[in-house]
Order: sequence, then C-alpha cells, then structure tokens
Amino acid sequence: MAEKNKKESVKAPAFAPSSAKATAGKKAMAGKQDIFGDHKYKICVSGAADMSCCAPNIKELGEEVGREIVKQGCILLTGATTGVPYYAAKGAKKAGGVSIGFSPAGSRQEHINTFKLPVDYFDLIVYTGFDYVGRNLVLTKSADGVIIMCGRTGTLNEFTIAFETHTPVGVMQGSGGTADLIEPVLAKGYRPKTKIVYDTNPKKLVEKLIKTIAAEQKKNR
Repeated sequence: MAEKNKKESVKAPAFAPSSAKATAGKKAMAGKQDIFGDHKYKICVSGAADMSCCAPNIKELGEEVGREIVKQGCILLTGATTGVPYYAAKGAKKAGGVSIGFSPAGSRQEHINTFKLPVDYFDLIVYTGFDYVGRNLVLTKSADGVIIMCGRTGTLNEFTIAFETHTPVGVMQGSGGTADLIEPVLAKGYRPKTKIVYDTNPKKLVEKLIKTIAAEQKKNR
C-alpha cells in the first residue's frame, strides 16, 4: 500500500505547461497559421544558380518575380540556393511575403559548409537530405505552379518533373538559358504544351500562372 501511495503522489512532469503557457502557445500557433492560411497558392521559382548563361537583367527580373508572387497573394518556394532563386527570395521578403526553401542538404551545417548555400531571405528551410536530384522532386511536387527563369540542367530537370506531373508552368521568356529553349522544343510537336504559359513581363506571367492553377484545381475538384 505504501508503494501504491508513493506512485499516486508523483507530481506531474516539470515540462507540463501551465494553463497560461498553454494559452500563450495556442495564440502563437494561431498567429503562425494566419501567416500561411491567407495565401492562394505555393509558387516555385526555378532558375540558374550560376547566372552566367542568363539575361543581363536577371537579378532584377528575379526580384520582381518574387515581389509579384507575394503581391498577388502567394507563397514563394525555391531550392534555397544561389542565383535566380536567391533573388526571387530576396524580392519576396522585401515585399513582406513568405519564402520557403528546399535544400539538398540534410542539415543546416551541411547546407552552409558542404553545399555553400545561403540561409538569408527564408522563413523556413526544409533540409531534404536528398541531394539535388531528390530535392528537385520534393520542391516541384510541393508547388501548385512553377516559374522557369533562365536555368541550366537543374532547371530543366525541375521543368520536366512539373511537366510530367501536370503541374502548371510559367516560362519567363527572354531570361536566357533553359527558359528560352522550352517553347521551341515543345513546338516541334514532341508533346503538347498544355498548362504552360509564357511572358516577358513578371507581373503578367504570375497573373497567367495563377489563372492556370485556379482553372486546373477547379477542374480537379
């Protein structure tokens, strides 16, 4: 009986929250949910990490696309990398928006020290641990739509993932690299170019992509 009474008198763990702390925690979580809850769609910007193959004004284009994604009520997704996606993230954060990065690394330390990738201009970085190829798949599948700007083979990989999974794509014409090759290749008739929109103007491109996403989601309800 003494042993039983002893067990029954054990106090609650020290980490059990008080009612005041629990209430504060719920309020904090509600605030975080509000940050993400009012946005229409998640739009990925895919582009060259090395901008040597891009148009001369690619930095400005990248920032403008990031700003427009935010201004038009969406969340920005990128590969948490340098180059075009970095400038898109910069533009999104300057506009007061939400920027989420998907890293090829398995940890923050690996992201910085091994892959030499940035950590600024992100509200959250998902460390996938899947290297670049796996990261590309997770990133693209997490998006409602993808914008292709300039780009090299990595951008081409993300484009083909979006294309094959029927994810709406917007192509920034005149940005150089992969982006300027997509329409001519598809025009050859190898595959239909459905769910792909093109423009040279960031604002118009984002508008077109959002309309395409909305139509696609409505059709699939």
